[in-house]
Order: sequence, then structure tokens, then C-alpha cells
Amino acid sequence: MNTGPALLCCPAAASRRGLPALLPLAVALLAAFPAVRAQQAPQGPAPAPAATAAAAPEAAVAGADADKDANARPPSARPTPQVLDVVTISASRRREPARDVPMQVSVISAEGLEKRGAKALGDFLANEPGVSIGSNGGAGVGGINLRGVTTGVDVSATVGVYVDEVQTGANGASAGGNGMFLDMGLLDLHHVEVLRGPQGTLYGASSVGGLIKYVTHTPDTTELSGKVSLGASTTSKGGTGNTIAGVLNVPLKEDVAAIRVAAYRDQVPGHIEAVGPLPGKDTDRGQSSGARISALVTPTRKLSLRFTATTQKVERDGRDFVDYAAATSQPVYGDLRHQRALSEAYHQRTDLFSAEVDYDFGWARLEAISSYQRLRSENQIDASTAYVPLLGQFGIHLDAVDVRIPLNLNRNSQELRLTSAADPRFEWLVGLYIDRERGRQTQYAESFVGGAAGPRLAYIDIPSSYREDAVFGDATWKFGGGFSLTGGLRVARNRQTYVQQSSGLLAGGDASIDAASKDTSRTYLLTGLYALDKTSNVYVRVASGYRPGGPNAVLRDINTGDPLAPPSFRPDELVSTELGLKSSLLDRSLQLEAAIFNVDWKDIQQASSVNGVSVVVNSGKARIRGAEASLSFKPSPLWSLSASASYNDAKLTQDAPGLDAKSGDRLPRTPRLSMAVKAQRNFELAGHPAYAGLSVRHVGERDAGIPGSRQLVSYRMPAYTLTDLQAGIEFGRYSLALYARNVFDRRAQLSVYPAFLPLGGNAMASVAQPRTLGATLSASF
Repeated sequence: MNTGPALLCCPAAASRRGLPALLPLAVALLAAFPAVRAQQAPQGPAPAPAATAAAAPEAAVAGADADKDANARPPSARPTPQVLDVVTISASRRREPARDVPMQVSVISAEGLEKRGAKALGDFLANEPGVSIGSNGGAGVGGINLRGVTTGVDVSATVGVYVDEVQTGANGASAGGNGMFLDMGLLDLHHVEVLRGPQGTLYGASSVGGLIKYVTHTPDTTELSGKVSLGASTTSKGGTGNTIAGVLNVPLKEDVAAIRVAAYRDQVPGHIEAVGPLPGKDTDRGQSSGARISALVTPTRKLSLRFTATTQKVERDGRDFVDYAAATSQPVYGDLRHQRALSEAYHQRTDLFSAEVDYDFGWARLEAISSYQRLRSENQIDASTAYVPLLGQFGIHLDAVDVRIPLNLNRNSQELRLTSAADPRFEWLVGLYIDRERGRQTQYAESFVGGAAGPRLAYIDIPSSYREDAVFGDATWKFGGGFSLTGGLRVARNRQTYVQQSSGLLAGGDASIDAASKDTSRTYLLTGLYALDKTSNVYVRVASGYRPGGPNAVLRDINTGDPLAPPSFRPDELVSTELGLKSSLLDRSLQLEAAIFNVDWKDIQQASSVNGVSVVVNSGKARIRGAEASLSFKPSPLWSLSASASYNDAKLTQDAPGLDAKSGDRLPRTPRLSMAVKAQRNFELAGHPAYAGLSVRHVGERDAGIPGSRQLVSYRMPAYTLTDLQAGIEFGRYSLALYARNVFDRRAQLSVYPAFLPLGGNAMASVAQPRTLGATLSASF
């Protein structure tokens, strides 16, 4: 961020430097008849928490999908109420039933995602109310927010992303921390856990809004097995796509060692037509591919070792942007069209390695988790529509402006955790976490005149480092009468360095600046859980979270030596208070989860311009009040029904100068109301188990900016409703899944890239993929 990233994130501020210069609200939501059915994952014999993720059954909560076992039941079965399975999750760093975890957690099964034709994180979370995902035009994820915790253009992540026990992406704002996490795809994925609310005590920095956790399969030491899948799809007004994926599990020694290998390649069909100087059809097509190998060794009953290596590559020929007029929210150049004068290619490669060692002392379990992440990306944006008119006002006449942002990130982390054995009275957990990150972000702004290269407008090189050392722990007291109390604390020490070397008109001339910062953050957790009966609980949860502070690279006054802008910015802090209910009714065929929450956010980190210098500042406070509810209902073996809804009222309670916003303004990108409904019918077709399903999701109107702001210009994103269909049939070990996504071919604006709006440019929106029909054939052994 700081001076360099402002070239894209806050072009108005960058150009100024280079050129002359909630009311109380408690809402109870009731949605009807949700349902899902859980399935047990393949798992090895080791009970270690390192293997916990794959051992967890799939969700019987909102957002999870009906499983294959349910599909296998013939329609002749008597339609009596069915018992929904108990769901085990690892959200609290322990294996425990989801209904006993005092927070809202959604679990999304990988099998259900495959049936829907989901390929990436944006697809995975599409049916999760209260979750918003930014986009860089299909070139990576431009940030995630939960429960409205966002300023629209966040300087660092507000939602953490984990693969099993390893955090991905960057915590430091200077290394692209808001969007550099792993968008893993269906690479041997078992399920996804969505943790709502701050997770700072157990998961640390950059999880103030919540956490997304990919949970993968664990190698099975008992059985040789595998699966191969072939998929094909066609997109309306676009191209065709294909997918091939496979996984092989090989026991090396029964009950001792196994290895699991998975790989996939997904050819992405394009649907955007480029117009202007560089026209083309399906210009956003591309390919994603990846491989993963995991080895499990359990030399004794007490000792477990797991080693995993994952690599993934994402390539796109161009962006999936559609140009919309800021005033009317209507397409400027026509349906699914984007003006382009230069290439907007994108590629990213992520390598992630981890080692998990687990030893059971009996009285406690020791876990040691080490990881190494290496990320290389290059982001290319045609900035002509913004900078050509701007520079023309100053007599600099250009035909095109290209911005390229190569980014390198290397990250090492170690975590040591000691967890007490299950106990009916008292349980505890203590841990140590160490994180080391080194990033290098470079920004080039090149100009073109008459087809030839013109003057370089900016060169900004930003090497940075981030160090975190943290200790954390929690304790749970279980009292009589079904009441338990948990308290937790985390103390983290953060140190960062930042160097900026810049030159060129848009960078304010030649400069070389060093900066450093350090801060200490404390987060806490307090929960109370009361069991109404064996299947129902109520809870209160108070939790805090933080994002690390950091240095600003600023020039000094040549006369006094004083910095021209704040030399650093502080951590921002968030406290959430939540009241919730988790209940199983009607002989456990109906599950209800609901919560109301209040979030207070202070010292909000914002990009701003001080004396013409683009920096990050702390200013403004916000309050978010809302409610969530989900129901799951399985009235018979034939039917699974589900629904979920989220309401958010997110407003500033103090002026935020960095956003050019006033107290009372709504926070960007967050709809007041969003909801999802799903129904699935199981039946028999020609003697084979089959299913058919329908899912509908609705997202209310949002504003990509703030009305009246010149920094984050208002752009109204219309409400939308999308409908998907699924169907499938099984032939022994073979299965065929059919899907239709966006059945009514709606042009839903999912997110908006706002960087050029302050300069009078168009809104560049990522729209829902047009109607797509697809099929996947799988064979298991």
C-alpha cells in the first residue's frame, strides 16, 4: 500500500502527488426449511488433530449439500422424519460437534460444490449470505469480507484464509495482503468451513471479520482408493470449458503410512468481448491447474506425522470486466463488453509446503506445524481510460497507459500448540506462533504514443518484511447444569520494514525512502454456553480481532526534517458481541441456528493523501449490527431443504477523512439483506439412485463506494437473484452430475473494481458468468 499501491488503489491521490499539486437494532430472522445430509470422509486410523480436518463429516448446516448416501436411498423408503448427522469441525482447534462451538460456522461440502459446478472460492461462497468477495476482473480474488467488515478498498485482509492448519497470503499490507491468499479450487478438498466473527485469539492477525478454512482429505493407511473426474461446460455468449481431475490414495503400510496424490486442470471459458484498439472474443479465458501430494506416517499410536506439498497456477488472457456508466449502472459499450487498448493478462503461481507433527501424551496433545509459502504473480491493467484523459489536461497527450504489478512473497511460519485431553470439568490450550514474511511489489506505469513506447510514467519498487511473534491460549470451565465458560488471550509483537524506490511523473519524481514500525496487539475471547437440552444450546460470545499496523514511506521537510505525513499507522481493532442459538428439533430432523451481533470497529486503517503523499492513516469508527439465521430440514429420505439469511446494518459512527466519509455513512460493498434457499429431491431412475435440486440466492443492493466521497466514489450495484439447477445419477462406482448455473442468464454485478472512478472513469464490474450448462462424469475405486 502506501505511496506505491496508491497508483492503482487511489489514483487521484497518486496523481496529486505527481502533478501540481447504527441506530440500535436487534433483528430476528426466520427462514424456512433448510436441510442437508452429512457424509463421513475417508480417514486414516490416526486420531491426531493434524488429521482432524479430513475426518470431519460434511455439514448439516446452512450451505452444506445433500450427500451421496442420501441419494442412494430408493423412493420406496417410508417417508418418516430423518435424523440429521452430528457435524464435527475443527474451527476451535479441537475436534467437536458444530452445535457445541459457540460461534456461527457454516460447512460447505466439496461433493456439493462439484455437483454445482463450482471451481473457485467465489463459487464456493456464492450461497453464503453475509459474505462478499471482491474481484480483480477474474484475476485473483480482490479481498473477502464477512459481516460487513470492510472499507471497500482494504489496505490489508479482514478475513483470514487457511489450508488445514496453515494460513495463506500475507499479513503485511505492503505485500498485497488483501488478495494474495490461495484460491485453491477443488484440489482434494473435503469441505470448507466459514467462521463468522473475529478469530484473533486462535488465528491471529487479519481475521477481524472471520475466517475461511479449506479442509483437505487425509491419506488413508488402510485402503487403496482413487477417483477420476472429467467435466465439460458451455457458456452462453461465450466459449467452452473442460476439467480433468484425479486423486489416488495408496497405503504404504497398513495402519502406519500412506500417500495421497491429487491433480487437476480446469480450462476456463471466456465470455467477455473486448472492444476498442485491441478487440477480441472471449478475452477472459484461461486455465487453472494444480497438484497436491500428502504423506501420513503414524509410527506409533501416539505419534503422527503429515507432510504436504501443494502447487497451483492460475493464468488468464484478460479480465472479465464489463464497463458500466457510473451514473446509470448501465453498460457503456454493450452487453458483456469491455474497452481495451492493451493486454490485461494475469498469472499467479503459489507453492505451499507444510509439515505437521502430533504427539499424544495422554494428558495433552502436542502439535507442531511448520509451513513455507512462495507466491509469484504479475497483474497487468489497461489504465488508459483513467490516465490518458487525466494527463491530457496537463498537456501530456498519450494513446494508452499500461500498469503492471509483479509481486513476490516468501513466507515461513511455525506454530507450537499444546491442547489438553477432553475433560468433563476443565480444558485448556496454549500456543506459540512465529511468522516471517518477505515481499517485493513493483509497479510500472508505461505509456504508448502512436503504437510505440512513450515515457515511463512511474517506477515504484517496494521490498518489505513482516515479523510476528505471538503467544496465545484459552481455557474452558465446564460447570454443572450444562453451563460452560471459555476465556482466551493472544499477545502478538509485530515488526515491519519498508523500502520505496520510485521515479517518474506519477510517482512524484525520484525518491528512496526507508521506514520501519513495531507494535503490540492483544486480542481476547470470552464465551458462555448453556445447554438447554442434549441437542440445543444458547451462547454469548465476546471476541476481538486486529489488523497489524505498519510503516509509511514518507518524505521529510528539507528545512525542518520533520515527516510530511504520519511515518506509521497503528493496528485497528474490532470487538464483536454475539448472542446465538443452535437447536435440533422434531427428533433431530430440523436444525436451527440463529445469531444477533454487534461489532464496534475503531482506528480503521484507510488509504489517504497527506500533503500530496499517499499513506495509510487511522481514523474513523464504525458499528455493524445484524442477524443471521439458517435452518436445515430433512422430512424424509426423499427431501432435503435448506434456507439461510443475513442482515447487516454497517455504518460509520465517526468521520473517516481517509475515505472522505461522514458519521452515519454506510460502509461499502455490504447489502442489508442476502439469503439463499435450496431444495433437493432424491429418487430412483431406471433402478439407479438419482437426484434433482434447485438453489436460489438473492443479494440486495450495495454501494461500491460512499455517497459524496471523492476518494471512494459512489456506485450503486443493483440487487440480483440467481438460480441454479443440479441433477445426477449413479451407476455403481460411476456417477454423472449435470448442472445449469445462472439459469435465467442474469447480469448480476458481483463486484466492482473502483480504482478509476475518482478520475471520472467507468465502473469496471465483474458480472456473474452467463448461463452455463455442464456435466461431470466421475469414476471411483
